[in-house]
Amino acid sequence: MSNEPESPGKAPAREVTENTSRVDDEALADDPAVRDHPRYNQMFPVLSAAEIDSIRRFGSVSRYVKGDLLYRAGSRCPGMFVVLSGKVRIVGRDGLGHERVIHTYTKRGEFTSDVTQLSSKLAVVDAHVLEDVEAVLVRPAELSAMMVSEADLGEKIMRALILRRVLVIERGQGVVLVGSSHHPQLAALQNFLRRNAFPNMTLDSEQDPEAIALLERLTPQPDDFPLIFCPDGTVLRNPDEGQLASCLGLIPEFDPTHVYDVTIVGAGPAGLAAAVYAASEGLSVAALDCRAPGGQAGTSARIENYLGFPTGISGQALAGRALVQAQKFGAHIGIPCEVSALHCDRQPLVVELIGGRRITTRTVVIASGAEYRRPSVENLSRFERSGVYYWATPIEARLCRKESVVLMGGGNSAGQAAVFLAGHAEHVHMFIRGATLARSMSHYLADRVASLANLTLHTRMELTALDGNARLERVHYRGAGGIEGSMTAHHLFVFIGAEPNTGWLDQCAVSLDSSGFILTGADLEEAGASTMPLQTNIEGVFAIGDVRSGSTKRVASAVGEGAAVVGQIHRFLAAAGE
Repeated sequence: MSNEPESPGKAPAREVTENTSRVDDEALADDPAVRDHPRYNQMFPVLSAAEIDSIRRFGSVSRYVKGDLLYRAGSRCPGMFVVLSGKVRIVGRDGLGHERVIHTYTKRGEFTSDVTQLSSKLAVVDAHVLEDVEAVLVRPAELSAMMVSEADLGEKIMRALILRRVLVIERGQGVVLVGSSHHPQLAALQNFLRRNAFPNMTLDSEQDPEAIALLERLTPQPDDFPLIFCPDGTVLRNPDEGQLASCLGLIPEFDPTHVYDVTIVGAGPAGLAAAVYAASEGLSVAALDCRAPGGQAGTSARIENYLGFPTGISGQALAGRALVQAQKFGAHIGIPCEVSALHCDRQPLVVELIGGRRITTRTVVIASGAEYRRPSVENLSRFERSGVYYWATPIEARLCRKESVVLMGGGNSAGQAAVFLAGHAEHVHMFIRGATLARSMSHYLADRVASLANLTLHTRMELTALDGNARLERVHYRGAGGIEGSMTAHHLFVFIGAEPNTGWLDQCAVSLDSSGFILTGADLEEAGASTMPLQTNIEGVFAIGDVRSGSTKRVASAVGEGAAVVGQIHRFLAAAGE
């Protein structure tokens, strides 16, 4: 099974080269659905002469001739272009070569690009020069500096960049996934792309006519699914998340000679908060996560008890906003980047990534959170990619539409998932080991769960085994008094808490409690009067959020610790003479 680049076998299209545009000014028109969008003016504002003058201080004037490409989907974009004269057409292109015009820049003061320009990642659209262009090129680092220095102008540009990325996601351009709707790896890759806000679309290999015709030409083997068509034309066969991330240019580069003030391991609410506050105070910041921003909170359908959001906010939306905020202040975000070890025997510290890359840093903030706890249930691992889930997102909701589901757990995460799934599934069977939800779930959430007409709460119950062939078909359980039974179920959602994600710390002697959570501050046996509350037993190494022993497992407290740790980092660096 190979993941080497190959041709998708489609009919040849007019070729795009660095200096040859296939976009004809008369042949293609702007998408009317984009032009009529209710937030069109916010997506594509026109900067005033004074605003252009402000931007000139951060960029440089460049010139391009008709037929050039400012950037192309699947290649690195040099930055944001502010048009002074000429015409630029933005074309969305998916992995199968389908094109759709998004917008044509014709006015002085319009600007290109989307929010990815804050992180130097690959473009997801083509930018064709239709008439000779003169533009101010603002590179990613300069763009971040401009947004901080020019607050009002930065707000206008930031809003436009975010809305444009949302638009491209809504339009379905980008990577194309082909596979059966029930393929477990397809769901995993869809979740990865959704949580990383990368535009994508899925074709059902069994029902979509275009997918069926495409497969007749490619003749893939069963083990090749799902097939992935990247924007640059590369075809991947049954890739993992790392291979997909590499194809899409999501894996960042770090300067091996640079010494960061702080490296944050984990981009959940705690880690993102630390990144925002540290970067906003001028510290050099690297923030890393192995999968996606938001951690476990990023999978929550709705967080309703976080200050300032009376109607609630999804975990993904909250994480996405925090991520952009950190990038705005200049934090270097590495997602996906998995940390394999922390070397803390000397200063500066070294964070080692899977694959051998190393990041040198003066301090480290451990915000790696916790991993989903797996119950002792027979055959659980066998069905983890074919019916067992540890989160509930719109992707899983579609898979279980109009079917009954079983949900294990009685905490807040379980309650949020139950409420969300009840809006999609035919019935939700909620299994808890206790006699009531009152002791483990917030009052408002327990009341909401109790009010659901299509939810049955099974108390004093535990699952014992799972059965099925290619997918989960039946769950077995044991109730009070040892009574045993079973029920048909193709979907099992497990929300029974989590275990600390600290296995990567084996090479650094960070003190842990009996459950494996990291000890900090006064909880350390050797703690003195001057010990900083969030510092571990290793100088310069701090722990925040769910991974820290004694922390309150709530989004708000994680964010609070992310803010608080920055002051302690300043104290450490000042004492060290940095």
